[in-house]
This record gives sequence, structure tokens and C-alpha cells, in this order.
Amino acid sequence: MQLAVTPADEGTPMKHPYRTRRSTRYVAAAAAAALMWTFAVTSMPAQGNSLPPSTNSVIIWNANAQTAIWDVAGESPWVQARSFAMAQTAVYDAVNAIAGKPYQPFLAAPRVSGYESTDAAVATAAYQVLVALFPAQQERLRAQYEDYINKIRNGRAKLDGIAVGTQAANTTIAARQNDGAFGNEPFTVGTEPGQWRPTPPTFGNAGQWAGHLKPFFIPGPSTFRTSGPPALTGDTYARDFNEIKVIGSANSTVRTPDQTDAAIWWHDRRLTQWEINRQLASSQRLNVLQSARMFAMVTLAAADANTACFNEKGTWNFWRPVTAVRLADTDGNPATEGDPNWTPLLITPPSPDYTSGHTCYSGATMNTLKYFFGRDDIAFGATSIASGTTRHYRSFSQALAEVIEARIWGGIHFRSADVEGAKIGRAVSDFLVKHHFHRLDATNPNAA
Repeated sequence: MQLAVTPADEGTPMKHPYRTRRSTRYVAAAAAAALMWTFAVTSMPAQGNSLPPSTNSVIIWNANAQTAIWDVAGESPWVQARSFAMAQTAVYDAVNAIAGKPYQPFLAAPRVSGYESTDAAVATAAYQVLVALFPAQQERLRAQYEDYINKIRNGRAKLDGIAVGTQAANTTIAARQNDGAFGNEPFTVGTEPGQWRPTPPTFGNAGQWAGHLKPFFIPGPSTFRTSGPPALTGDTYARDFNEIKVIGSANSTVRTPDQTDAAIWWHDRRLTQWEINRQLASSQRLNVLQSARMFAMVTLAAADANTACFNEKGTWNFWRPVTAVRLADTDGNPATEGDPNWTPLLITPPSPDYTSGHTCYSGATMNTLKYFFGRDDIAFGATSIASGTTRHYRSFSQALAEVIEARIWGGIHFRSADVEGAKIGRAVSDFLVKHHFHRLDATNPNAA
């Protein structure tokens, strides 16, 4: 059940629903547009899938964060996760504090009176985190921030909201100092059967540091260690190998057009998950506090799932399908046959196969969304620029099931890597919802 607190209008302070020291309520209902989404899984040319412009400051500044993180900086997936989590943590702690801490703060609750402008706090928290992350974008971000903040009515509520947002941003930035981001150590390059080595056509080696990043909330990067990829000489490996060799090749004759579309759609570096989050916040009529909580939970789960996944990659250092197929005659398995010219549909990312980063990520996000809304059967859709199509889903579990298959259809992950990655994502999400973001007792702010 979600807390029934409506979002404040721009410049209007949000009063905590349990406070009784004043009778006047400073809470106004914000307009939210609901969309009806197609329930069947389909692909079609991208068209008119966007929601009307939102008045929800959390949605607006999440979109602004995407502009900084991806549209301008072009951060890789293992970097994006950290940046989004930092921005949304600061926003959540600011909004939750102004609302009177109805939920557990994630890092700390800024000092508040409860009459601050929530919109000013949201904009300031997001802006200051983004400037810290992207100093080269300071001028552009400053102009964006001033354009937004100048539309909020001047007064004490606005100034105090700015102060709360600043407190939340500073706390978040300080918490991530020296967290291990952006290290230069590469993944180990192997030469033996089963060992990872850079793959064509880019022959890249990147992201190893993500597996040693200080987690946001899980006990450690190796908390959810798996038993590793299947043995090269076993039946499970042979099954995975022969499956992806047939359906994941660039010239596969068994992969359907819809499977090809799904593979490209899920591979989009401009992750559709960001659009999905914003669409759900609007279509499910979430207020500012609910949106801030949902965005923080989803992005934090994704960030730590990413860390756990990359820790697995570095630990097992398992070769990618393109290497495995081309060198199959060396794997010692009589059920596999090599093809030195085999090429996958998609360009293979610059990291080991096991586990799949995308299924870790999606396992965490989809499981967290299912928990947040208390149900699985919520329809949603999103558009990929890479594929030029829009795909629709009738549930979170359906989307997760497809991404597991899509990485195989694309020829870049064995099934075992996908399945175990999704399990890691779900485990990280379960840990989050067990220990964080709980509703606090109205009469005892310290009670979970």
C-alpha cells in the first residue's frame, strides 16, 4: 500500500500528513495522465508512445538526469547505474524528509520544518549531484536548473527547499567518495579453453572496476556468489552452446523477425528501463513522494545488481559465445563443433560472459517494481531508438523472461549466464526491500 500523499504544485510546500500543529494543508493534487497500454507483446514502428509533459518534479528531473548521464556523457551501462542511483537517492531523501519521514531515509534525513518547497528540493538535489558527477556539463546544467527553479514562486518555502535539496545532495556525494569507481584494472585475458579474451570487432576490455565498486546497500560485491558457469565438458554447456550457435548467429535461419527485434531492442545502450520507470510513475498516478521512493528503489537495486554481476564476471572470467564457437574444437566436449567464421547478431560487450549484466539489471528492476506496486500484472511499453520499434508487456515477469531470451537471440550470452544473472538481480532486490524503504510508524519515527 502506498502512502496517500499528493504531490505539491511547483513552489507549494508539502506538509506531512500526520502533523497537526497547523490546520492549513499545503498539499495540492497534481495532474497525472493515465495511458492504456497494449497487453500483447508486439513490436511496431515507434510512434506516439510518449506521455504528456509531466508536472511531477521527480519525473522531470529523472529525465534531466538521463540527458546528463546518457544523451551528453554517453556513460556505459556499468557507469550509468551508479550515476542514476546517486541522483535518485538524493531526491528521495529530500522529498521523504519534507513529507515527515513516512519511510526510512536511505542515507539521512535533512533537517526540515515540513513547509519547504518539494519541487525546489527535488531540482536542487538532482542538479547538485549531476554537477558533481559531470563538472564539464556545469554550464548547461546550471541553465537547466535556473530555468526550472525560476518558475517556482519566490519565498521562504523555495529557499528552504533549496537548502534541503543541498543537504541531501551533499550527503549523497560524500557517501560515494572513494567508492572504487573508474578504476583502470582490466579483466584478465586468458588463453585456455573457457577463459575470456577480448572479442571482435572492438576487442574491448572494460568495466572490471564495477565488480569492486563499494555497494550502495548489499553487504559486499560477492554477497550473491554463484557456483559458476557450467563445465565445458558437460551436457549443460553443450546445450547452451548449440542453442546459441544456431539462434544467435548473425545469419540465423531459425530466429524470427520478432526475436531479432527483441534482441536489438534490449541491447539499446539508451536503456528503455528509464522510460519504463517514468511511464509507470505517470500511468499509475504516483505523487512526488511515491515517485521519488520508486525511482530510488529501482535505481539502487540496479546499481548493486550491476556490482554483483561484474564481480561474478571477474571471478569466473568465462569466454563469450563468439570465442567459444570459433574455438569449440579445443573445449574437450564431443557435443560441440567449432565454426571459425561464426559471428553473433549483436556486437559483444567488452567483458566476460558470466553473468549477464542485463539480466542482473532487469532481474533487479522488474522484481523491485513488482514489490513496489504489490502486483506483477501492470502493462507498460517503451521505445528503442536502436531498433526503431516499441515493445509492450503485460507484466514485469514477462519482460524479464524476454530479456533472458533476447541475450541468447543476440548471440552474446549463454543461457546459464542469463538465468543466473536474473537470479542475482532478484536476490539483490529482495535484500533491498527487506532492509530499506520501509514505512515508518506514524507515532514512532524510529519504528520500522
